[in-house]
This record gives sequence, structure tokens and C-alpha cells, in this order.
Amino acid sequence: MRRPARVAVVGGGIAGLSAAVRLRDRAPEGTEITVYEQSGTLGGKLRTGELAGQPVEFGAESFLMRDPAGGESAAVALVRRLGLADRIVHPSVGQAALVVDGRLRPVPGGTLVGVPGDLGAVTTVARPAAAADRDEGRPLLGPGEDVTVGALVRRRYGDEVVDRLVDPMLGGVYAGRADDLSLVTTMPALARTARVEHTLAGAVRAAQAAAPRAPGVPVFGTLAGGLGTLIEAAARESGATIRRDATIRELSPTSTGWRLTVGPTRDPEHVEVDAVVLAVPARPAARLLAGPAPELADVVGRLDYASVALVTLALPRPQLPELSGLLVPGTEGLLIKASTFFTTKWGHLRRPDGLALVRASVGRYGEETQLQRSDEDLAATVHRELSAVLGTPLPAAIDGHVQRWGGALPQYAPGHTDRVGAVRTALRAGHPTLALAGAGYDGVGIPVCVRSGETAADEIISALGGSGR
Repeated sequence: MRRPARVAVVGGGIAGLSAAVRLRDRAPEGTEITVYEQSGTLGGKLRTGELAGQPVEFGAESFLMRDPAGGESAAVALVRRLGLADRIVHPSVGQAALVVDGRLRPVPGGTLVGVPGDLGAVTTVARPAAAADRDEGRPLLGPGEDVTVGALVRRRYGDEVVDRLVDPMLGGVYAGRADDLSLVTTMPALARTARVEHTLAGAVRAAQAAAPRAPGVPVFGTLAGGLGTLIEAAARESGATIRRDATIRELSPTSTGWRLTVGPTRDPEHVEVDAVVLAVPARPAARLLAGPAPELADVVGRLDYASVALVTLALPRPQLPELSGLLVPGTEGLLIKASTFFTTKWGHLRRPDGLALVRASVGRYGEETQLQRSDEDLAATVHRELSAVLGTPLPAAIDGHVQRWGGALPQYAPGHTDRVGAVRTALRAGHPTLALAGAGYDGVGIPVCVRSGETAADEIISALGGSGR
């Protein structure tokens, strides 16, 4: 009788745990799944903590409810699979603001990550170069072409639209700059229509029409009790053996699968498995690929990352505007790049005592030296800058927390999607029982990472001989 397959999932973030759940659901009965997490905590960039006596997110805050095609997102599907659908809550305040010339202005609606299809909609925050977006008789992008978001939008709409709108919106998600980030990877819907449309306004409108948003349908959701409940449920429902503080130091192919070297160099443990899902960031993945596939390791290891710090303050009865938060363009010269008013944005977090939880994001790509400040300095700077932006002194915080995420946010240069596709094609040909998953390859956001993990699990199941369920 053939023994059950053994699958190692390296990385206990949401991509790795999603892969483990998918393996449990679809792999042959009896498949042995082990999740190896280098740290002592599962969840990766999903981390629910506590501040002033209530749960608060120290990492990712929410997930998209719909996928690009208009169906429910992979995150929502996973939440349902785990029996947590009754915990989904939505923002009670959706309007955010931009800081422009030191003043708060509403974020214009109807844009695609800040790129407008109607230039008249953004004149309150930027002066578009409308005459530049003319029909030149050919599509904006050629077949297979990729450019930075900034290069395309500057050429068509001018600098102000990029600097005051697109850059802060992308910066809020990626901590990167529009002039560095790949259009194909960060805005795939716009990249697709740009291969057909002759103007940027036309491409934006076509992308929006391809994924219409139903009126009144929430865009974002989170879980009452915190996203940590998603991590706990995924780990439990996967039925996997969870090994925390378990560093994988080496990955070697064998005649039947893979050999993992686990633990400290002085006392290593060797584990034999049939297949591996590598759900870790690009640099540790590259180190593990260096033995079995050095040429692929070199490609994977080129991906750069930005570091950020999230500063959360508990403020007694502050005077906050009725906004979900604000975005800060880099041209404003402030340390903060975004802020979320948790207890305003999320109605389920509001407190009868008026205590407000406010979080600010600090750190842009290329400005890592700013994060060398102490926690106390970061918190004081955030307090001071928010007071200035809001035009009123904020009360002294009664509690606070600084969460540092070193090398947390991938920076996708043009051509990223093609490079990752080529790596995966080579892995399928040479090492079909090894699959990559995670934000470093497929994009940021909980739904993307869930789908990435599930897809990697499906590839492993296929390589091991199919489902059997």
C-alpha cells in the first residue's frame, strides 16, 4: 500500500495557511501537511494585538470583498469556508482625505487607484494636463509591454495627478512610488485596457466598465474580533502540524521529493517530504532555491522590499473629522504617509467613553533611515504631524504601540509578472513538486495572497497525481 503524501508548507502567513487549507480540502485522504514558521507567531503581516483594552490590527487591516471579475474575493470565500462569515463587518465611514498644501481635501471618487477616467473629477486636488492625453492612433501599451505607473500617468495627465493623487494612493498600499512600480503588477486591469485604448481616460473607463461596482455593495470588510481569528481558524481547519520557531535552512531535491534542513546549524533536523509550498518572501525563498535552482534563485532574489512602521495611538476624546483616514503625498514633506481613524472608520470599534484609536503609517521606499528613530520619537512625530494636519492639537495618548515591519512590502519593477511567470514555468518543468506562493510573486492584499496559496496547493496536488476527493 502506498503511504500518504507528505507536503511541507514553508511559511505560516496567510498564503501558507491558505495553501494548507486547500491541501486539506483537495489532496488525497491522509495527506500529511506540516507548516513550518520561522517565527513564534503565525499570520505574517496579519497580526491582531490589543491596545487600551480592545483588539486592534498591527498589520493588515481589511480585505477586498470582490475579485476583479466581480465575484466574491478569495478572502471572503476562505472566511466562509472557515465558518467566520457571520463576523464580517464593513466600514461605517468610507470617505478619506488627501493632505494637499497642508490642508485636508476629500479624495476624489471614481478613480482607479487614483488614476481618473474623468479629469474634471480631480481638479480639487490636482491640475491635470488634459491636452496631453490625446489619441495618437495606437494603444497606450504594446503587446507584452510594461511601464511604471508614474511614467504612463505623467505622460498623459502631468505631474500633479501623480504626485498628489496616484503616488499617495499607491504609497498607502505598497509604501512605494508610482515612478518605480509596475503597471502590469499593481494595476493589471488598467494594463489590459491600455493595450487596446488610445487614451488613458479611455483605458480607465474601460477597466472600470469591465468590473462594475454595484451601488451600495461594500468594497472592504474585516472580522469582528480581529483578523487574527482568520489565522487561528485557518491553522485549525487545515489539520496541519504547525511548527513554530522552525527555520528551514536548506532545501535539497531527493529521488522521491525534497529534504528539508530544519533548525540551528549546530543541531539540524532533516525531514523528507514529497512536495513543498514555498510561501515566504522573495529573499528567503531565493536562499532556499540556491541549491536546487540557482538560476531561478537569482531572478527571485532581485525583488526589493520597503520597510514600514505602524504607529497606533489611543487618544481620549480627540476632535477627529468624520473620515476613515487620510493620505499624505510625499511632496508634503511629512513623515507620515497615511493614517486610519480606526474607531471612526469601523463602527464596531467605537467606544462609549470616546476613546479613539488612530494609526499612522510611516516609511516610504528609499527612506528607511527615517525608521531608525526610536519608538518614542516615531510616536511623538506622528502625534505632532497629525495635530498639524487636522488643525487642532490632539490630546496626549494614554496608550500606544509601534509595529515595525522590516522588508514587508514588495516593490514590483516593470516586467515583474513576466519574470515570475518564467520562474514558475521553469519550476514546473524541472521541479514540479515545488511551488511558490505569496505577496512577493502575485501582489499585495489578503485576497491575492489567499489565491496565491490556493493556486500553489492545486499545483502540488496535480504534481502528486491529482485529487482523489
